[in-house]
Amino acid sequence: MKDAQPRTVYLKDYRAPDYLVDSTRLHFELQPQDTLVKSRLQIRRNPAAESAPGETLPPLLLDGVDLELLSLSIDGELVPASRYRELPEGLSIHVQNPEFVLEIHNRINPRDNTSLEGLYLSNGMYCTQCEAEGFRKITYYPDRPDVMSRFTTTIVAPRQYPVLLSNGNQIERRATEDGRLLVTWEDPFAKPAYLFALVAGELQTVEDSFTTASGREVKLQIFTEAKNIRKCDHAMRSLKKAMRWDEEVYGREYDLDIFMVVAVDHFNMGAMENKGLNIFNSACVLASPETATDATFQRIESIVGHEYFHNWSGNRVTCRDWFQLSLKEGFTVFRDAEFSADMNSRAVKRIEDVSLLRTAQFAEDGGPMAHPVRPDSYMEISNFYTLTVYEKGAEVVRMIHTLLGTEGFRKGSDLYFQRHDGCAVTCEDFVAAMEDANGVDLTQFRRWYSQAGTPVLEVSDAFDAAHGTYILTVRQSCPATPGQNKKLPFHIPLAVGLLGADGRDLSLDPQGTTQKVLQVSETEQTFNFTGLKEKPLPSLLRGFSAPVKVRYGYSTEQLLFLMRNDSDEFNRWDAGQRLAFMALEQLQKDYREGRDLQLQPQLVDAYRSVLQNPELDPALVAEMLTLPSAQTLAEQCERIDAEAIIVAREFARGALAEALKGELLDCYRRLDCDKPYRPEAADIAERSLKNTCLAYLCVTEEPELLTLAQAQFENAANMTDSAAALASLVNHAADDMAQPALESFYERWQQDTQVVELWFGLQSTSARRGTLESVRELMQHPAFELTNPNKVRAVIGGFANRNFIQFHRADGRGFEFLAEQVVALDKLNPQIAARLVTPITRWKKYTGELGEKMHRALQSVMESGRLSRDLYEVVSKSLV
Repeated sequence: MKDAQPRTVYLKDYRAPDYLVDSTRLHFELQPQDTLVKSRLQIRRNPAAESAPGETLPPLLLDGVDLELLSLSIDGELVPASRYRELPEGLSIHVQNPEFVLEIHNRINPRDNTSLEGLYLSNGMYCTQCEAEGFRKITYYPDRPDVMSRFTTTIVAPRQYPVLLSNGNQIERRATEDGRLLVTWEDPFAKPAYLFALVAGELQTVEDSFTTASGREVKLQIFTEAKNIRKCDHAMRSLKKAMRWDEEVYGREYDLDIFMVVAVDHFNMGAMENKGLNIFNSACVLASPETATDATFQRIESIVGHEYFHNWSGNRVTCRDWFQLSLKEGFTVFRDAEFSADMNSRAVKRIEDVSLLRTAQFAEDGGPMAHPVRPDSYMEISNFYTLTVYEKGAEVVRMIHTLLGTEGFRKGSDLYFQRHDGCAVTCEDFVAAMEDANGVDLTQFRRWYSQAGTPVLEVSDAFDAAHGTYILTVRQSCPATPGQNKKLPFHIPLAVGLLGADGRDLSLDPQGTTQKVLQVSETEQTFNFTGLKEKPLPSLLRGFSAPVKVRYGYSTEQLLFLMRNDSDEFNRWDAGQRLAFMALEQLQKDYREGRDLQLQPQLVDAYRSVLQNPELDPALVAEMLTLPSAQTLAEQCERIDAEAIIVAREFARGALAEALKGELLDCYRRLDCDKPYRPEAADIAERSLKNTCLAYLCVTEEPELLTLAQAQFENAANMTDSAAALASLVNHAADDMAQPALESFYERWQQDTQVVELWFGLQSTSARRGTLESVRELMQHPAFELTNPNKVRAVIGGFANRNFIQFHRADGRGFEFLAEQVVALDKLNPQIAARLVTPITRWKKYTGELGEKMHRALQSVMESGRLSRDLYEVVSKSLV
């Protein structure tokens, strides 16, 4: 385990590597507890490295963790012990020549590697995960992204592992004299060690091919266990869609003769973009209508696209250091979001992304681990695979796209790929390419990369009827964050439309433009719109054009007007969310002050009008009918009163269900039709609305309405409808109805790992069944494994992150439970432990005893003994 008192790494201390590795030859002899690794590295002094005149050659520093060194030689001669030193996490070697060949033999133990970093065993299959710093758990190496090398990998294994994979193209396959299998792979493209991959196992494959725009034929392969082979078709279709989309939108062709995907059950992340050999969490690649929900199908399409797009935005052009992580991740998240929007409903995709941003990333910006998109420092880089780096980083790229337009952004990306192909670069290089390709100055815009926090825009307006001039005044500010008390003004693209009294967009110029992007760059600015005959109603931040909070004094009537008339579908949804927030805030206030609760009738009328509007996309209707989550409500509070949030939201759901029962039932019956399952946008939209109606109807807990869920569960021909019905039963039906459904579901699907994870999650997130006692029982279930990240996320993570009611129970036992599990997990998998502890790190925002109990639980983690570097950083920063 890594040191619990780690040093802090600072961006300002970056130095170019002293040595480069031109070629890397690896030789693996696989055994569960005794794998031998031989490396042969062609090394030379880096001409760009800092050195003083007459300085002798600096020592060669290699990273290495949990390795047993067997031998070390330079240019064919063993290195004496006097010329090297073993460090706590690596080697320091005294070298005598600026160019040399270094050979290292070491031993590792994949079987006992529960951290799932480096090379490990998963269900009898060898697998690797090297990003960010996992390669150092395989062999001694300069494990940093700015050391790029051409890799040749030979794998020798017993014949029980017939599939032996690595990066690049296969150049050799044969039997050895002792009856083992030997395979060699060669990757012609230089890459950093974090993109290295190795897989060995008894796997089956689905094959297809793709013809690139230039006419090259690329073999496509997806590898998985035999039991899952029929669940690969959707991922293959998604891959081919992504390859075509990247050619059409970005002009990027795939560059190898083969592209491989492997599904593995034990994996810390969703997937990994290793060059030519993507390794996926099984939950993010395997799907069939019987076993996967619509959301799973869409998630797989998005993740397959994301990892494929990395071939250029991350592999061909990679990041110089880990502070630049958003260079590849933010850009690629933006690319996969646009891909998903083109494949499905653009408005709904935007709503989903912004909901995640507002609920979780804004919370991150306001919490103890707040950091810029490009952090200034870190103790453990794994802790910075965050929503800020990924999702907010994608929003920063989206803002550049908004400022430059589609053609300008394409010109900038073309220049970026051309200028930096084969290089390890910085966020600054990305922005500079956008500037140079378009002749613009984005100097102030760069603050989005260096300043943390969520900016706030205070907007006010005035109308000069005599001159027909409408004036918008925008004031921007940003709260203090750890290490950054004062912020300079951001460059913020604010997309705006103006609505007239008839609900139509007003023309903003003689050309008839109905939307403009205002460039907010000062602490306070005014924007004038002329030639207007009436005072308009502003539609602000259309399409969520920047990751900011907008405050404007909309009345209830104005929000209803926007909800019914705004041409921007995102803002139409957002007006409904604002209306719901107002109603829920009033309910919270009434509860705290002891008044009877009553839901504002305007919200009921608004939801009724949405349900009865046949022109709206059903998927958009489903989103508009969904109340803000408890987590989202909590994020909006200066101080979180969990009890008031829970009571207000549960009351509102019940009141809406009762008031709209007839309309909901009519809509449900209209959409509850028997037709073949297709994971296509139109069908997904209908199922989404149908199951939203069912969830509301079951809130009433009326027996005849619960039987709708029971009938749907028993007759469902796809997992989307089956899981939605089961969720309604688990959340609202009595045990005599819910328990048999749970038991029959498990009995039918117990052999399917992904469905069992869904089954776990439905129970751990249920306000009724997902009590602490039930969650502990789930952890004793034979299908639960503490070493499997997916099952940990389904049970423990589901309870702590998505069961607001039960996790925030007044006695604080939920917090104690999470602290116990985090400590236990830290000894097995520090990455998962550090991510799981997040719900109790924001204890300062909670009112009264709940915040104190959360703090005590977090303190107990710190006092539990030696912590991993991952967990120590999060906990220590959160306790300050």
